[in-house]
Amino acid sequence: MKGKDIHPGFLILGTIIVQMGLGTIYTWSLFNQPLVNKFNWELSSVAITFSITSFALAFATLFAGKLQEKWGIRKLIALSGFILGLGLILTSQVSTLLMLYLLAGVIVGFADGTAYITSLSNLIKWFPNRKGLISGVSVSAYGLGSLVFKYINATLIDTVGISQTFFYWGIIVVIMVVGGSLLLREAIVVETPINAENAENKRDYTVKEMLATKEVYFLFIMFFTACMSGLYLISIVKDIGVQLAGLNVAVAANAVAMIAIFNTVGRLILGSLSDKVSRLKVIASTFFITAIAVLTLSFVQLNYGVFFICVAAIAFCFGGNITVFPAIVGDFFGLKNHSKNYGIVYQGFGLGALAGSFIAAFLGGFKPTFIVIGTLCVLSLIIAIFIKPPNHSKRENELEDISKAKLV
Repeated sequence: MKGKDIHPGFLILGTIIVQMGLGTIYTWSLFNQPLVNKFNWELSSVAITFSITSFALAFATLFAGKLQEKWGIRKLIALSGFILGLGLILTSQVSTLLMLYLLAGVIVGFADGTAYITSLSNLIKWFPNRKGLISGVSVSAYGLGSLVFKYINATLIDTVGISQTFFYWGIIVVIMVVGGSLLLREAIVVETPINAENAENKRDYTVKEMLATKEVYFLFIMFFTACMSGLYLISIVKDIGVQLAGLNVAVAANAVAMIAIFNTVGRLILGSLSDKVSRLKVIASTFFITAIAVLTLSFVQLNYGVFFICVAAIAFCFGGNITVFPAIVGDFFGLKNHSKNYGIVYQGFGLGALAGSFIAAFLGGFKPTFIVIGTLCVLSLIIAIFIKPPNHSKRENELEDISKAKLV
């Protein structure tokens, strides 16, 4: 790995600061009711803003790698941070839902997704032998930003009002992301020489080459399932506690904080663990645990203890999956084009964010939706058990044999 001289600690620190700033968008649920109160909009109309943000975030990852090649990591992260903050600052002036969707949804989401995947991939490239741990540090910082700013933004809303909160939030995000970008340096991947020991799968796939493998589609199914299970739970956990477990609103609301805590802990523990044992075994375990948890929510009479154990288990596994999958994509398809390759698989995040709500609306409730998620988890568990990195040397030998046959 090569790059301009800089202490590795500064690279990690810069990425943590950037990711914490980016993760603040996950405080959006705090803004729904205050916006309803100020503008008399429908709650459902305001809440859909975050779905737009999530979809724009995932969509941006398709283009982020190419933008990084053009502008470099520091310039791209700084520009993304500026646009993200500006989007929030301008949101303080909105008076229509359309402007809210455009600014807080499309612009904020696209800028956030661009900076998220490039800063994550860049740090993984700097530490190729610790992909799981480094991925865990990066995405945990993203989750920590959400946890810390739940209190900061809640305090701002109470003291200065909803519109001014967007203004101050935007300024803070610009300072964090642009400031953190100054500590980043571009990682240059030096391709590993191919020899008898590493010839089987040590290579860097382009997006086109990756899409020609069956493994990427299996990974997409798995990532889609992981994201849908976690994101759907996050969106309705308080309602589940009230309606299925019979908890009062105040007690059920504690599940929101529990999700944030176990989500972050899962990222750190499973990310680090995946460097020591097979990453696919880690993923298989998370799907097994998630399947049991969601099916328990569907078929078992819930009480306080069972409800919180299931919620904690799903959040822990979701955080781990979000952490380990970037490393798996690096293991399967190399690090040189990681931002672009992971950007393809990451579309499972955007689709997973939407799928849970659509399935729930179609099937008419929490329990049938959890049954669908549980079924997909079992399918993904089977895939995780049997999937292996693509054997590119075998494929290249087949193509070479075909070429020789044609010459003959």
